Order: sequence, then C-alpha cells, then structure tokens
Amino acid sequence: MTNQPLLQVENLTKIFVSGLINVITVTAVKEASFAINEGEVVSLVGESGSGKSTTANIILKLLYPTSGRVLLQGEDIFSIQKRTDFYKKVQVVFQDPYASFNLVYKIDRVLYNAFNLREGHYSDPEKKEIIIETLSKIGLNANEVLGRYPHQLSGGQLQRFLLARVLIIKPLLLIADEPTSMIDASSRAGILNLIEELRKRENFSVLFITHDIAQAQYISSKVCVMKDGEIVEKGLTESVFGNPQHSYTRDLLESVPDLYSRWEL
Repeated sequence: MTNQPLLQVENLTKIFVSGLINVITVTAVKEASFAINEGEVVSLVGESGSGKSTTANIILKLLYPTSGRVLLQGEDIFSIQKRTDFYKKVQVVFQDPYASFNLVYKIDRVLYNAFNLREGHYSDPEKKEIIIETLSKIGLNANEVLGRYPHQLSGGQLQRFLLARVLIIKPLLLIADEPTSMIDASSRAGILNLIEELRKRENFSVLFITHDIAQAQYISSKVCVMKDGEIVEKGLTESVFGNPQHSYTRDLLESVPDLYSRWEL
C-alpha cells in the first residue's frame, strides 16, 4: 500500500445550467474534497438531492465537473482517453439492478462481456469455468441462474450477479450507489456483508453511496456527510457518528434510533 490515496477528489463542483432566456443554475456539488485509500470503504451519506449521486457520476466519468478534479492513482481521470483503461479500474453497482440489464438478453451476456475489461485472453470454456467459480463465490448456483432473463430473478439475485461481474473484472475501486435501496429488506444485510467479504478477499476499495446512516455505520471505516452539495462533516465513521459536530449529522442520527441492531444478523 502506498502513501498516495487510490482516489483523490479535490474541490469538486458541478453546476447545472438550464434555460436560454431565464437561465437557471443549480449547484449540485460544491467544493467537495475527500480521499479513498487502497482497500478502504468510504461512505458518502446524505438525503436525496444532497449531491451524492452527482459526485459518483463525475467519478464514473458520466458527468464532467464544472471545476475541481478527480485523481485515480495520482492521474486526472479525464486525461485517461481510453474508456477500457479507466473502467478496468473503476466499476459500479447501481441502485436499480434491473436497469443494469438489457431485458432482451439472457443475463449470461453481462458476465461474458466482462471479459472485455479483464486482463488476459480466455477461451470460451475458460470463461465459463471462471463464471461458474465466481457465481459460487457470491452465493449463486450457476445451474439455477445462467440462461435466464433478468425478470426471472429477484433484485437481490441480480445485485449478486452484478457483483460477480465486478469480481471477473477485478477493479481497484467499486462505487456502490444505493445498492440495497430497491431490493427486499431480507436481502439487504446479505448484500452489505457480501460487498465487505469480497472487498477483504480481493482488496478493492469501495465508495458506498447511501441515504441510510445505519448502512454507512455498518460497512465503512470513514464517512462523508453531504448536505445541499457540500460535505459538511467527514472523518472516521466512529468519530463522526459517535461525536457529530454538524447539526445536520445530528439530525440524521436522531432519525435512526438504533444504528447497531438494524444490521446485525
């Protein structure tokens, strides 16, 4: 592990402009700065509209910042010209698992396409062997899920399937954007535990986006609290939640009566 953060977000600002005559500007992210080290889980916490997903989309190169920069291993991500070079290192699991699949195709296609971002060359039998082994690691039986269409699986199964895609690619950073918000309650703790188990096994880093303080407390070592596009408080999770300095953080904590019991299994 080096002293340089894996990901460095520096003074990130995103302003959306709309209208030709009556111009309206909305500052979605304002001067946000934080870092993620190798093998670390950092949560970005805030209510809907706080700027969390906009920040994530900039880090994913889906949006350009108005100002500021994002460094991956010390390199500005927007200077990385080849898409595959970037997405080999950074992957995402979004909140709606169904939106990540083309409903026309069987789900197998997602895992076979993942080899386009994996180092090395593999024959079809080798790919199938790796897929079966990977599905086993994330708690899915290949015989039960391969060959099916997305609508034939539950949201929890599809999120696990997308995590299998991450394992095949072997990125340095996983962005998990509200990964449990659209799956049933009984599957949520399992997905959180799986992300943590895979992170430890594969030693990738995680940016965990959530509106749920309990989930952030459960999975992350550091936390950044966002309000109206600004990071109002950040630090070690136990310090921020144990002794919050900002009134917004205190308000969020008061809305969750018991951080620990909700995610204990």
